[in-house]
Amino acid sequence: MAIKIIMLVVFFGTMIGVGLYCRKNATDVNGFVLGGRSVGPWLTAFAYGTSYFSAVIFVGYAGQFGWKFGLASTWIGVGNAVIGSLLAWMILGRRTRVMTQHLDSKTMPDFFGLRFDSNALKVIASIIVFIFLIPYTASLYNGLSRLFGMAFNIDYSVCIIVMAILTGVYVIAGGYMATAINDFIQGIIMIIGIIAVILAVLNSKGGFVAAYDALAMVEDPSLTKMPGAFASFLGPLPFDLICVVILTSLGTWGLPQMVQKFYAIKSEKSIETGTIVSTVFAVIVAGGCYFLGGFGRLYDIDVAKEGYDAVIPAMIEKLSPFLIAVVVILVLSASMSTLSSLVLTSSSTLTLDLIKGNIVKNMSEKKQLITMRVFIVIFIAISAVIAMVQYKSSVTFIAQLMGISWGALAGAFLAPFIYSLYWKGVTKSAVIVNFIFGCGLMITNMVAKSIFPVWLQSPINCGAFTMLAGLIIVPVVSLITPKLKAEKVEEVFACYEEK
Repeated sequence: MAIKIIMLVVFFGTMIGVGLYCRKNATDVNGFVLGGRSVGPWLTAFAYGTSYFSAVIFVGYAGQFGWKFGLASTWIGVGNAVIGSLLAWMILGRRTRVMTQHLDSKTMPDFFGLRFDSNALKVIASIIVFIFLIPYTASLYNGLSRLFGMAFNIDYSVCIIVMAILTGVYVIAGGYMATAINDFIQGIIMIIGIIAVILAVLNSKGGFVAAYDALAMVEDPSLTKMPGAFASFLGPLPFDLICVVILTSLGTWGLPQMVQKFYAIKSEKSIETGTIVSTVFAVIVAGGCYFLGGFGRLYDIDVAKEGYDAVIPAMIEKLSPFLIAVVVILVLSASMSTLSSLVLTSSSTLTLDLIKGNIVKNMSEKKQLITMRVFIVIFIAISAVIAMVQYKSSVTFIAQLMGISWGALAGAFLAPFIYSLYWKGVTKSAVIVNFIFGCGLMITNMVAKSIFPVWLQSPINCGAFTMLAGLIIVPVVSLITPKLKAEKVEEVFACYEEK
């Protein structure tokens, strides 16, 4: 217990220290929200990766999909690395950095407003971000409850409050630069932790070959009659596996807290380094998480009774106290890094895109900073309360809302954002139609699941479908709706001609 407590105190002390150190970078809006657009490639790559992979991935998704797909769940991690990191940086990185700097946009709603010369688009996008990021933020606490109960035997509510306060302190003090530096530290912890835990778990089952052989013997007639399905190439449910890969990999292309990392990177040259670092990080962390989860069926767990969140804790509860402490800090790192990114995105969007210029006409730089910091406190408090309410009662509505938030955000933003960077012909009407389609379909899936075909009733499958459909909707609607003024479009795209 002493080892665990000492490691936690050092971890929390470092996070707070970084926040206080970065106060000098958070004295104006540009510095607070984007780190003055001077964040290096390593910090940006780690900020991208740690915002991507939260405790939801390590405890929830790795346990759930490892149980369902077996070792084939590793493909989700591979997809996250190749599509969610490598291709995202190659296709979005440079163009996002160049165009957002040219337009002087600080958030994704601000980008839509300036790109299409429409305040209405900015307001609609900011409302979507606000509605769907809050439940996603609350879900970050979910993975911590069982781990803290197992390692420290303390109440989950205490864990939520401590994590919320500490994250709030360093984000409020140091803004984006503090989150980027802490993300780098937390990312290093995640890499070391994942590798150590995989080696320890496989060793406890007699090594990789013995564990693989044991997994090949596992059968689940309720899922599949195929022998050795859980050790096979594509697992027992290939279609569902592909949908998860699409949602968790392509989805990042349309998530505001992910895309805004490209706004802040130092230079175009930094994109090249960041691409490599981010991809390697994703291979280790995402690939490692899902690979580990694939061996979940070797442990005696009653999933019907305990839920999928019990899978990963059951795999590590017999490890050494030091390794359990490493896992707890790993999951804390994953949660706090994503939480800090989400609350900074939510508060900046609400302040800069909804309140400034719409509710408060003349808002000084100082007032904007104060308002963002106040909203960070409010958002962290709301997410903590939602997490506690969900933990202490069976409010399934909240759990469902968390499940659809990723699909709704990516479904609404992904296609309009990509096309806006590359194609001059995108229209304002096409963007609005896609916003309505993405959010509308996911909300309908939540409240009236039975009207959907069986293959679309899962929010994961529905989210993947929504994103892919948007890639067709935006160009089709753009071809039949009024175009933007030619001079406005040429002025926007002129940025790519500059060296």
